[in-house]
Amino acid sequence: MDKSTAELTIEYIQNHPSIKNCLKNGLINYSSLARLISKELNIEKKTSKEAILVAARRFQLKLKQEIPSEEKIKSLLTNSEVEIKNKIDVCILKKNTSVDSLQELQKKIIKESSIFFLLEGSDNYTLILPNKYNPLIKAELKNYLIAHHQNLALINFKSSKAIEQQIGVIAFLTSLFAENGVNIIELISCWTDTLFLIETKDIPKALQFLKF
Repeated sequence: MDKSTAELTIEYIQNHPSIKNCLKNGLINYSSLARLISKELNIEKKTSKEAILVAARRFQLKLKQEIPSEEKIKSLLTNSEVEIKNKIDVCILKKNTSVDSLQELQKKIIKESSIFFLLEGSDNYTLILPNKYNPLIKAELKNYLIAHHQNLALINFKSSKAIEQQIGVIAFLTSLFAENGVNIIELISCWTDTLFLIETKDIPKALQFLKF
């Protein structure tokens, strides 16, 4: 079944976060938006533009209802502790990597109270650890490396357990990174910890938009 003009309008807005955010906050010209969407979707009939305008206005009312939830998210994040570490590496390893080698590496790093995350994917392992262990990686796991991202920054939001019940925290945070042009290399959620790995050069920018 073909989608209605209203459904196409909402889908378009959902796929354009910057437009959605402006619409939510009442910072958009509906006529201009209708012209843009009708042109982009190649439905430039007068009736289509009117249908788009009506759908956008109705969707804006729905979006306004999300604002109280955003305030709750911001409140939760304001009370979160933010920890930043630099010189962090991400290693993508083949699935046939020696488990014994990974366990030995884990024991050594944890013994030294350093960061160590090991995630198992469908066809790879993702290893996150301090850059100073590069010699060990090269010596023991070089033949298993698929990709190696070096000298990244890790931003960790340490929140209260209320984060379990608050809808939209991850979506809110990732949208901030995207809207400010900061690429997330890796994202990990460990109960009350939410961790982002980004390029070190983006730390100053991230510190600006992550103020709550």
